[in-house]
Amino acid sequence: MTQQVEVGQAVPDFTLPGSNGEQVSLSQFRGQKVVIYFYPKDMTPGCTQEACDFRDYHGDFAKHNTVVLGISPDDLKRHGKFIVKHELPFTLLSDTEHEVADLFGVWQLKKMYGREFYGIVRSTFLIDEQGMLAHAWRSVKVKGHTDEVLAAVKGE
Repeated sequence: MTQQVEVGQAVPDFTLPGSNGEQVSLSQFRGQKVVIYFYPKDMTPGCTQEACDFRDYHGDFAKHNTVVLGISPDDLKRHGKFIVKHELPFTLLSDTEHEVADLFGVWQLKKMYGREFYGIVRSTFLIDEQGMLAHAWRSVKVKGHTDEVLAAVKGE
């Protein structure tokens, strides 16, 4: 496993297929802040709530020169359905091989109902205009999380 990126370090560029039909690279957002939120699965209750919270604050993030990107292991077809169902105004990226999740250290062994499996640990990262990791929220609880992220974007 590679060393995960830490706050204060440059985030290595990556490219993933996006729900907008394009290959999306982190480097194309230089000069803007980028909020990347990793979530386990489209259409599940917690992930839907989180996506809708980011949707509802989308205008506030945009006012602060900030792009929001959601990343999960789901494929683009599933992302498309999720976006349409919940009118999500931001791009979702498909990390089916969990390469970017590994980069951020969020692809981990999880336990549920007595069984172990690998999956995404819900986490959010704020990358500054120069591509440096400015803030990391790991093992996120959905309720109130978007408020915390927006406050960090505003520098509060």
